[in-house]
Amino acid sequence: MFVSLPKGVNPMEVDQELAIELIEEKKKADAPIYTYKKLPVTKGKGRFGPFIKWSGMFINVNKKYDSDNLSNSDIETLVDEKIQKEIDKVIHDWKEEGIRVEKARWGRSNIIKGKLKIELSKDIDPTKITLEEAKRRIEAKKPTKKKAKAKPKAKAIKKK
Repeated sequence: MFVSLPKGVNPMEVDQELAIELIEEKKKADAPIYTYKKLPVTKGKGRFGPFIKWSGMFINVNKKYDSDNLSNSDIETLVDEKIQKEIDKVIHDWKEEGIRVEKARWGRSNIIKGKLKIELSKDIDPTKITLEEAKRRIEAKKPTKKKAKAKPKAKAIKKK
């Protein structure tokens, strides 16, 4: 477990008692606040504000909720809304091929296969993309393996 030291604490002056206290505080902060669908819900604060985490999903807690005092129904609502948002984001899902088309930000869409993400322009209607067209775009975008360049041969120097 990694625990950050509070500001002003000299790392060279941390004794076992303080270390144990900091570890216990971290365990308490990281403990699940609720269990939803047999999976734990934890909360945290990130650079974009408070969030909860459930099943690998990070769910922002907006200002209409009191992030320090979330009720069970608030947590369920937030998780359900995020699940629905993720479902609504998918336009096409060809599971057997591992390819999907999803809505992205600002009216755009993406074709995704593994870690490869191809952004489509706004003038392309993502609902009309076929599997064949998606495969063609993926093939065109796949990075080609670079061949190692041959080192130039050293020129022999003739002595006169």
